[in-house]
Amino acid sequence: MLDPSLPETFDGPSAWEGTWMRANPQAWLVTLTTGQITELEGAARHYLSLGRDIGEITAEDFPVPEFAAHLSGLREKLIAGIGVEVLRGLPVETYSQEMAAAIFCGIGAHLGKARSQNAQGHILGHVRDLGADPKDVATRIYQTSARQTFHTDSADVVGLLCLQDAKEGGDSLLVSAETICNRMRRTRPDLLQLLFDPIATDRRGEVPEGMKPWMEIPPLNWFAGKLTVFYQRQYIDSAQRFEDAMRLTDAHVEALDMFDALADDPDLHVQMRLRPGDMQFVYNHAQLHDRTGFIDWPEREKRRHLMRLWLSVPGDRPLPPCFAERYGSIEIGDRGGIITKGTRLCAPLD
Repeated sequence: MLDPSLPETFDGPSAWEGTWMRANPQAWLVTLTTGQITELEGAARHYLSLGRDIGEITAEDFPVPEFAAHLSGLREKLIAGIGVEVLRGLPVETYSQEMAAAIFCGIGAHLGKARSQNAQGHILGHVRDLGADPKDVATRIYQTSARQTFHTDSADVVGLLCLQDAKEGGDSLLVSAETICNRMRRTRPDLLQLLFDPIATDRRGEVPEGMKPWMEIPPLNWFAGKLTVFYQRQYIDSAQRFEDAMRLTDAHVEALDMFDALADDPDLHVQMRLRPGDMQFVYNHAQLHDRTGFIDWPEREKRRHLMRLWLSVPGDRPLPPCFAERYGSIEIGDRGGIITKGTRLCAPLD
């Protein structure tokens, strides 16, 4: 039985549908002004003059007195509004890798605290095709050119800066978990209920000390008056390779299949192509993201390349205790990321 306190219908700003998002790009797409770009570049030059690692950047080190008000509003839009914004117009083609990283990480520092994205401790990630096999259970899908499928990451907010886009494909897709819940509640509440059950999700070899190689976090959690999503279907399926992991029942597979089908519905999700210079920030607890498969350029210098941030945001919602399996600490403003034995934080520029 569904929790009786779960709303019959989610109708807040984060319960958007793709048709509305496509019709209202002004709600999520912001073009930077010349003055804002100049301020961001000045702050980056200031930080780089200090001779410190990009990974150590703080909001105080990256002074943007005019743009700071927008970033404060962006943080609220992410955690209490529609949950996504794209900042457009940064002339990354004129920047060094270091300059682009300083601006991106500086903006991130105004939104929250950067978290490790892998066992190597990278707080600045690089999303590109490394030729890895997407069928290999040790592969992180973002290191391939394959479609990712809708999923969440292990942080409050996920940020991307596009440096180069693909020759074909590689588009970003987003969908609201509340909207999917609304549809399932109306048509198959019996299957929706099953998504609140713990389900095994593969850690893909990035196992914190003392933990199992899989997690047992429900795809949907109703906690402190918020619907929070945690989902990666490919990793749910691959967790079945572990003999001791809880088995998926036929009913659970049907529920997961319906969830995927609704996420794939073009009426529900929004698809956008990030251009070089675009920065996309997505609230990870209320929506899922995906990327279409792509064909890259043959020239190495033109190949698709995005920088990525995982951020822990102050003032965010509390998370269910079960999230400690993935996040370690679930303390607001200091949670998320992937930490294993020997992990050391760093911000590689390439």
